[in-house]
Amino acid sequence: MVVPAPAWSPTTSLLLLLLLLLLSPGLLGSPDCSFPHSPISSTFANTIRQLSDYLLQDYPVTVASNLQDDELCGAFWRLVLAQRWMGQLKTVAGSQMQKLLEAVNTEIVFVTSCALQPLPSCLRFVQANISHLLQDTSQQLVALKPWITRRNFSRCLELQCQPDPSTLLPPRSPGALEATSLPAPQASLLLLLLLLLLPAALLLL
Repeated sequence: MVVPAPAWSPTTSLLLLLLLLLLSPGLLGSPDCSFPHSPISSTFANTIRQLSDYLLQDYPVTVASNLQDDELCGAFWRLVLAQRWMGQLKTVAGSQMQKLLEAVNTEIVFVTSCALQPLPSCLRFVQANISHLLQDTSQQLVALKPWITRRNFSRCLELQCQPDPSTLLPPRSPGALEATSLPAPQASLLLLLLLLLLPAALLLL
Protein backbone atom coordinates (compact mmCIF):
# COMPACT_ATOMS: atom_id res chain seq x y z
CA MET A 1 0.00 0.00 0.00
CA VAL A 2 1.34 3.40 -0.96
CA VAL A 3 1.18 6.02 1.77
CA PRO A 4 0.59 9.51 0.32
CA ALA A 5 3.12 12.15 1.27
CA PRO A 6 1.90 14.79 3.71
CA ALA A 7 0.71 17.98 2.11
CA TRP A 8 3.14 20.96 2.24
CA SER A 9 0.89 23.60 3.72
CA PRO A 10 1.62 27.37 3.92
CA THR A 11 1.62 27.03 7.70
CA THR A 12 4.50 24.54 7.53
CA SER A 13 6.49 26.89 5.30
CA LEU A 14 5.93 29.78 7.71
CA LEU A 15 7.06 27.72 10.69
CA LEU A 16 10.24 26.65 8.88
CA LEU A 17 10.98 30.27 7.95
CA LEU A 18 10.60 31.38 11.56
CA LEU A 19 12.88 28.56 12.67
CA LEU A 20 15.55 29.63 10.20
CA LEU A 21 15.36 33.21 11.46
CA LEU A 22 15.77 32.07 15.03
CA LEU A 23 18.80 29.95 14.13
CA SER A 24 20.38 32.76 12.11
CA PRO A 25 20.80 35.87 14.29
CA GLY A 26 22.55 37.71 11.48
CA LEU A 27 19.31 37.70 9.47
CA LEU A 28 17.48 39.64 12.16
CA GLY A 29 19.32 42.91 11.55
CA SER A 30 22.40 44.67 12.87
CA PRO A 31 24.30 43.00 15.72
CA ASP A 32 23.52 44.44 19.12
CA CYS A 33 26.01 46.88 20.66
CA SER A 34 24.67 48.01 24.00
CA PHE A 35 25.94 48.12 27.57
CA PRO A 36 23.43 47.39 30.37
CA HIS A 37 26.12 48.25 32.92
CA SER A 38 28.54 51.11 32.41
CA PRO A 39 32.02 49.87 31.39
CA ILE A 40 33.49 53.34 32.06
CA SER A 41 35.05 53.57 35.50
CA SER A 42 34.97 56.62 37.74
CA THR A 43 38.81 56.76 37.81
CA PHE A 44 39.57 56.78 34.09
CA ALA A 45 40.88 60.37 34.18
CA ASN A 46 43.47 59.49 36.82
CA THR A 47 44.49 56.35 34.90
CA ILE A 48 45.04 58.32 31.71
CA ARG A 49 46.92 61.06 33.61
CA GLN A 50 49.37 58.51 35.05
CA LEU A 51 50.22 57.27 31.56
CA SER A 52 50.49 60.82 30.23
CA ASP A 53 52.93 61.80 33.00
CA TYR A 54 55.11 58.77 32.26
CA LEU A 55 55.22 59.13 28.48
CA LEU A 56 57.24 61.57 26.42
CA GLN A 57 54.70 64.24 25.50
CA ASP A 58 55.99 64.52 21.95
CA TYR A 59 55.83 60.80 21.17
CA PRO A 60 54.33 60.68 17.65
CA VAL A 61 51.05 58.93 16.94
CA THR A 62 48.39 59.38 14.28
CA VAL A 63 44.79 60.52 14.62
CA ALA A 64 41.98 60.48 12.08
CA SER A 65 41.37 63.86 10.50
CA ASN A 66 38.17 63.15 8.59
CA LEU A 67 35.91 61.13 10.86
CA GLN A 68 32.25 61.91 10.32
CA ASP A 69 30.84 64.26 12.96
CA ASP A 70 28.14 62.06 14.43
CA GLU A 71 26.33 62.94 17.65
CA LEU A 72 25.94 59.32 18.74
CA CYS A 73 28.91 57.53 17.17
CA GLY A 74 31.65 60.22 17.11
CA ALA A 75 33.02 59.58 20.61
CA PHE A 76 32.64 55.81 20.17
CA TRP A 77 34.64 55.86 16.92
CA ARG A 78 37.48 57.89 18.44
CA LEU A 79 37.75 55.43 21.30
CA VAL A 80 37.96 52.60 18.76
CA LEU A 81 41.00 54.27 17.16
CA ALA A 82 42.56 55.09 20.55
CA GLN A 83 42.20 51.49 21.68
CA ARG A 84 44.06 50.33 18.57
CA TRP A 85 46.93 52.63 19.50
CA MET A 86 47.07 51.25 23.04
CA GLY A 87 47.40 47.75 21.61
CA GLN A 88 50.17 48.80 19.22
CA LEU A 89 52.14 50.66 21.89
CA LYS A 90 52.03 47.69 24.26
CA THR A 91 53.97 45.60 21.73
CA VAL A 92 56.98 47.95 21.86
CA ALA A 93 56.81 49.24 25.46
CA GLY A 94 58.87 48.19 28.46
CA SER A 95 57.39 46.36 31.43
CA GLN A 96 56.45 49.48 33.44
CA MET A 97 55.02 51.20 30.38
CA GLN A 98 53.02 48.09 29.50
CA LYS A 99 51.28 48.21 32.88
CA LEU A 100 50.22 51.83 32.37
CA LEU A 101 49.13 51.17 28.79
CA GLU A 102 47.14 48.13 29.87
CA ALA A 103 45.41 50.21 32.55
CA VAL A 104 44.29 52.76 29.96
CA ASN A 105 43.39 50.00 27.52
CA THR A 106 41.16 48.42 30.17
CA GLU A 107 39.19 51.67 30.33
CA ILE A 108 38.38 51.66 26.60
CA VAL A 109 38.59 48.02 25.53
CA PHE A 110 34.80 47.72 25.90
CA VAL A 111 34.45 49.05 22.34
CA THR A 112 35.91 45.77 21.02
CA SER A 113 33.01 43.80 22.51
CA CYS A 114 30.92 44.98 19.57
CA ALA A 115 31.21 43.46 16.10
CA LEU A 116 33.28 46.28 14.61
CA GLN A 117 33.83 46.40 10.86
CA PRO A 118 37.34 46.88 9.36
CA LEU A 119 38.49 50.48 9.13
CA PRO A 120 37.28 52.13 5.93
CA SER A 121 39.87 52.98 3.31
CA CYS A 122 38.62 56.57 3.14
CA LEU A 123 40.05 57.42 6.59
CA ARG A 124 42.93 59.90 6.52
CA PHE A 125 45.41 60.18 9.37
CA VAL A 126 47.64 63.03 10.50
CA GLN A 127 50.50 62.96 12.95
CA ALA A 128 49.92 64.17 16.50
CA ASN A 129 51.57 63.90 19.90
CA ILE A 130 50.61 61.16 22.32
CA SER A 131 49.50 63.84 24.78
CA HIS A 132 46.87 64.98 22.27
CA LEU A 133 45.61 61.41 21.82
CA LEU A 134 45.34 60.82 25.58
CA GLN A 135 43.61 64.13 26.19
CA ASP A 136 41.12 63.39 23.41
CA THR A 137 40.52 59.89 24.82
CA SER A 138 39.66 61.37 28.21
CA GLN A 139 37.29 63.87 26.59
CA GLN A 140 35.49 61.15 24.62
CA LEU A 141 34.99 59.07 27.76
CA VAL A 142 33.51 62.12 29.50
CA ALA A 143 31.15 62.67 26.56
CA LEU A 144 30.14 59.00 26.36
CA LYS A 145 29.70 58.23 30.06
CA PRO A 146 26.17 59.69 30.51
CA TRP A 147 24.86 57.79 27.46
CA ILE A 148 26.73 54.50 27.52
CA THR A 149 23.89 52.55 29.20
CA ARG A 150 21.05 54.48 27.53
CA ARG A 151 21.89 54.12 23.85
CA ASN A 152 22.35 51.25 21.44
CA PHE A 153 25.49 51.70 19.34
CA SER A 154 24.63 49.10 16.71
CA ARG A 155 24.82 51.70 13.94
CA CYS A 156 28.33 52.70 15.07
CA LEU A 157 29.97 49.42 14.08
CA GLU A 158 31.40 50.89 10.87
CA LEU A 159 33.44 54.08 11.05
CA GLN A 160 32.25 56.78 8.64
CA CYS A 161 34.33 59.39 6.84
CA GLN A 162 33.38 62.94 6.04
CA PRO A 163 32.46 63.48 2.38
CA ASP A 164 35.43 64.29 0.21
CA PRO A 165 35.16 67.99 -0.80
CA SER A 166 36.57 67.21 -4.24
CA THR A 167 33.57 64.99 -5.00
CA LEU A 168 30.97 67.57 -4.01
CA LEU A 169 29.60 69.78 -6.80
CA PRO A 170 29.40 73.48 -5.86
CA PRO A 171 25.86 74.90 -5.78
CA ARG A 172 24.91 76.77 -8.92
CA SER A 173 23.35 80.21 -8.84
CA PRO A 174 20.24 80.92 -10.95
CA GLY A 175 22.37 83.10 -13.24
CA ALA A 176 24.81 80.26 -13.76
CA LEU A 177 21.96 77.91 -14.62
CA GLU A 178 20.69 80.37 -17.21
CA ALA A 179 24.17 80.83 -18.64
CA THR A 180 24.64 77.08 -19.02
CA SER A 181 21.22 76.39 -20.57
CA LEU A 182 21.15 75.15 -24.13
CA PRO A 183 20.93 77.91 -26.75
CA ALA A 184 17.87 78.10 -29.00
CA PRO A 185 18.41 75.93 -32.09
CA GLN A 186 18.18 78.85 -34.54
CA ALA A 187 20.79 77.47 -37.00
CA SER A 188 19.02 74.09 -37.11
CA LEU A 189 15.68 75.75 -37.87
CA LEU A 190 17.19 77.79 -40.73
CA LEU A 191 18.79 74.69 -42.23
CA LEU A 192 15.51 72.79 -42.05
CA LEU A 193 13.68 75.69 -43.71
CA LEU A 194 16.19 75.79 -46.58
CA LEU A 195 15.85 72.05 -47.15
CA LEU A 196 12.07 72.40 -47.35
CA LEU A 197 12.21 75.32 -49.79
CA LEU A 198 14.89 73.83 -52.05
CA PRO A 199 12.56 71.39 -53.98
CA ALA A 200 10.09 74.19 -54.63
CA ALA A 201 12.84 76.40 -55.95
CA LEU A 202 14.05 73.65 -58.29
CA LEU A 203 10.53 73.14 -59.64
CA LEU A 204 10.20 76.84 -60.40
CA LEU A 205 13.47 76.76 -62.30
